[in-house]
Amino acid sequence: MFDYETMRLIWWALLGALLIGFAITDGFDLGVAVLLPFLGKNDTERRVIINSIGATWEGNQVWFVTAGGALFAAWPIAYSVAFSGFYFALLLTLFALFMRPIGFDYRSKLPSQTWRNSWDIALFVGGFVPALIFGVAFGNLLQGVPFHFDNDMRIFYTGSFWALLNPFALAAGLLSLSMLIMHGAVYLQLKTEGDINQRCKKVVTVSAIITLVIFAVAGFWVTHIDGYHITTEILPNAPSNPLAKMVSKGPGLWLDNYAHCPVLWVIPALAFIAGVATIVLSKIDRTGLAFITSSLVLTSVILTAGVSMFPFLMPSSLALSSSLTVWDASSSLTTLKIMFWVTVIFLPIVVAYTTWAFRVMRGKITLEHIQQNDHTAY
Repeated sequence: MFDYETMRLIWWALLGALLIGFAITDGFDLGVAVLLPFLGKNDTERRVIINSIGATWEGNQVWFVTAGGALFAAWPIAYSVAFSGFYFALLLTLFALFMRPIGFDYRSKLPSQTWRNSWDIALFVGGFVPALIFGVAFGNLLQGVPFHFDNDMRIFYTGSFWALLNPFALAAGLLSLSMLIMHGAVYLQLKTEGDINQRCKKVVTVSAIITLVIFAVAGFWVTHIDGYHITTEILPNAPSNPLAKMVSKGPGLWLDNYAHCPVLWVIPALAFIAGVATIVLSKIDRTGLAFITSSLVLTSVILTAGVSMFPFLMPSSLALSSSLTVWDASSSLTTLKIMFWVTVIFLPIVVAYTTWAFRVMRGKITLEHIQQNDHTAY
């Protein structure tokens, strides 16, 4: 039904869709966790904040797990390089994510304020660290990752964890952190009322402005860092072999796709339009629409990075020809086809279930709700 080139493009788009789905759903969980110690002024308010995501956070992680599974199955070479090069960063992220289920389950088991404050810090870490590191990872991808393959396709990574924390990558990390805080504040405003609701409005405004400023600065910065370009003939239907091409790099090459197709500038422009709309809609209490525009900000930022890098998945700063692209890092055509039909069947089920769950669990979490359900609420 589809040739190899088409299936590779479909799976590139599906991977992007899964990452966007994760950012929109689990992203507000991370943002709410970061805001927990600051917006909750007493124990009851913090329980309101925790319970605003308590019913959905676990289901939202399905997108994260599915994105990881899709990367492993559709782009196994990229998966292996990523987990080799970013091993300690990913391990740190996973350990931070462990804080969430433990924190939710144990925080309110004892009445001790010291006990509860300690778990609040753990939940903050569980939101802050992943939100920052996801952005740092993207920042490093745009600069190139120091790895290469030998003639037997063995991976050699020469970087270090501390090298990942370079200025541009940290700027990308702060962009990720600020936009997830914005998204979390919008969701929290949607789910709460009273003082917490009013505090969320201020956070939405500040975090949205910071997000747009960093996004603009990062966009200017990208024009001065080395981008990557395939200089030999592209064979989109050929078997995956990362070493069968030549690649060049130079300042501003990440803007090539926008130069060849100017309509793509709509994507980053949408981030600024949606960001301003989020601020306005939050201020006038149109929180449902604000959540949609906040989601559009996340979508636009991720798409901007993806479109800029296309067709590269993981460029190599050490050996340019080892760079991984959509055309030479995928599984076989048979694997991609089988996975495609599995996705066609099950992805709509996941979307339908997620939509149903949010509809059933809609409504605000109030102080009275926590007081009336003191022994059953988180």
